Amino acid sequence: MASEDHIVSGVAGRYATALFELGLEEKALERIETDLNRFGEALDAIEDLQRLVKSPMFSAEEQGRALGAVLDELKVEGLTKNFLLLVSRNRRLFATPDMIRAFRALLAAHRGEMSATVTAAAKLTDTQVTALKQALKAALGKDVMLDQQVDPSLIGGLMVKVGSRMIDTSLRTKLTSLKHAMKEVG
Repeated sequence: MASEDHIVSGVAGRYATALFELGLEEKALERIETDLNRFGEALDAIEDLQRLVKSPMFSAEEQGRALGAVLDELKVEGLTKNFLLLVSRNRRLFATPDMIRAFRALLAAHRGEMSATVTAAAKLTDTQVTALKQALKAALGKDVMLDQQVDPSLIGGLMVKVGSRMIDTSLRTKLTSLKHAMKEVG
């Protein structure tokens, strides 16, 4: 595990590492990945679920009951369900998005891939994801596992983060640069 210390850290990293190790031991990494992706997509799409995860106003019992119902509806079971319910009992549900990202990073390292976070103004199509993965593979020489995020404030373009490198081609950044350039001129 010492080689993975640089990949994940903090509370989210510790939880993700524990889930990864259990998944590796149980030979269930692919199932966990599928379940976490399903839960992450629901978390991104459902505002009530976001409130449940982020709000400290709900008791651990309330979060656990509601989360259990959501997981049943999403057909998330086994290690992933037990993991998420444990996170809820421990009052760490707010860190779930970071735990999912950390798990993906560990999984990518295990597979010999690189992990990248791409933020776009709107959800990328499958064609766009494939093209981006191919471009990153050509640039980095490794397969890339993408963690997609949506931020409408970017207006357009992408922000791609691979390791400590950030490539920002967002329209928001270009407009901000233009605004600063115009201030210097005038």
